[in-house]
Amino acid sequence: MRARTAAFTAFVVGIGIVRLTTPVIAHHAFSAEFDANKPVKIEGVVTKMEWINPHSWIHLDVKGADGTTEKWMIEGGAPNALLRRGFTPDSLPVGTRIIVDGYRAKDGALRANGRDITFTDGRKLFMGSSGTGAPLDGRDPNEKPR
Repeated sequence: MRARTAAFTAFVVGIGIVRLTTPVIAHHAFSAEFDANKPVKIEGVVTKMEWINPHSWIHLDVKGADGTTEKWMIEGGAPNALLRRGFTPDSLPVGTRIIVDGYRAKDGALRANGRDITFTDGRKLFMGSSGTGAPLDGRDPNEKPR
């Protein structure tokens, strides 16, 4: 009986160790948070760039029509995907003015899923990650631009 109890205890401890050391991967579909029917074009100044998984985040100060400043968060692709496109942490320093084309958060928060960034000199950068379900993400070869 003691051997069975010891084996069971070792099994439970082993499962606990595996669960504690296995990273928790939480990912969401585009349609869970963003609205494909609410495209946005946001122009602002970069205040912060977060290179975190599973998505990067750009923080922007955006001047509202009434002169107030809105603080937006723009979700982009994974850092590794951005690096493969030639985008580095030095590509978007604080103070850079950009225009972001993307899709608004369903809950109306000042968040968007970024599709493209346009710099003031006209350079463009694709921010999205493929296969998310966002419009024109490359998942549907028959999809046409709006």
